Amino acid sequence: MPTLALLVFVIMVLALIDAITRRDDQVRHLPKFAWIVFIVLLPLVGSILWFALGREWAPASEAMSFGDPRRWSREPEPDAAPSRPRDTRSTEQQLADLEREERAARLEAEIRRRRAAQEGGGD
Repeated sequence: MPTLALLVFVIMVLALIDAITRRDDQVRHLPKFAWIVFIVLLPLVGSILWFALGREWAPASEAMSFGDPRRWSREPEPDAAPSRPRDTRSTEQQLADLEREERAARLEAEIRRRRAAQEGGGD
């Protein structure tokens, strides 16, 4: 019986350490403080639910020490994959470009219509 109590205590301590050292963006479903209270009030159930549902299981990219400032930053880790190029034009520039494209499409349609009428009328 004391072995079971010791096992529950060790699991609770591991869950608390993991929950406390996680960044807020790595905690799912509940706020971090709620998970900590849940783990303390219901040690076995809270710890199991923390490891099953509460923590973000992302692939370990690199180990971080406890004092590493990246651990406490609210910004997500930068992705290694390059992001899509962004359109830096203003809305007015985008609308002007769209109007030019529409005008060019109308002119091309008019040219095709006139050529078809010219070929049909010339025969």
